[in-house]
Amino acid sequence: MTSAPHIALDSAGPDIVDGRHIRALTFQAVRMEYLRRAFGELHIEAAGSRALVVGSGRGLLARGLARLGFEVVAADPAPAATALALEADDGQGVTYLTAPAEELALPDGSFGLVYCADTLEITERPDAVLAEAARVLRPGGAFVYDTVNRTLASRLTYLGAFQAFPGTRIMPRGRYAAQRLRRPAELAEALDRAGLSAKDVSAFKPSAVRSLVRATRGRRRGTLTDDQLPELVDMVLQPEGSPVVTYLGYAVRRA
Repeated sequence: MTSAPHIALDSAGPDIVDGRHIRALTFQAVRMEYLRRAFGELHIEAAGSRALVVGSGRGLLARGLARLGFEVVAADPAPAATALALEADDGQGVTYLTAPAEELALPDGSFGLVYCADTLEITERPDAVLAEAARVLRPGGAFVYDTVNRTLASRLTYLGAFQAFPGTRIMPRGRYAAQRLRRPAELAEALDRAGLSAKDVSAFKPSAVRSLVRATRGRRRGTLTDDQLPELVDMVLQPEGSPVVTYLGYAVRRA
């Protein structure tokens, strides 16, 4: 009988399933697609602009932004994630640092773009996270995020499939909780309290639920590698769709 995989965040190794890294890999293409769309709507030019990725993990999104021409800082609360990001660095000039989303210790108004990843759905202090993001943004700067809605489907997916059900579990138990998942309207109110004006919400999802299950089970069994997951899961953006599980959005820092 095949033994259960070892589930650990911010850890590497052939026998380890790191659900946070799996999530970053499968979200990368749709995150970059959404960012390009937002840049067009906001007339953001990468060249000469500074970007901050909060909750950067191993730095995949940060390096994607650097390739577009941004000067990028990647911040993550886990020292182990920062070490893995440095190990994966490909010379794009990203600055990696270890810092919690609630206390970034970066100068006021020093970025034109802040992307909040893998944070809003796990933090107990969303107002503090958003206030800190607003603080480091210059007036008119863009705050972009992705997170998890609070619906029956999201609870079944994130609280059930991803952290409780034996055959599909990829996250440590307790990583997600229903009260930490937030509906778009709730998040819009929190953004407003932080001085950020919400401008857009866009749903995204795997092209087929069956493919997501196959990918998750295959990665747990060791029959699929991390690099094979993005194509199999195939996340698709639904700009006009109603978010059932996950959604992206952006807001602008008010003067």
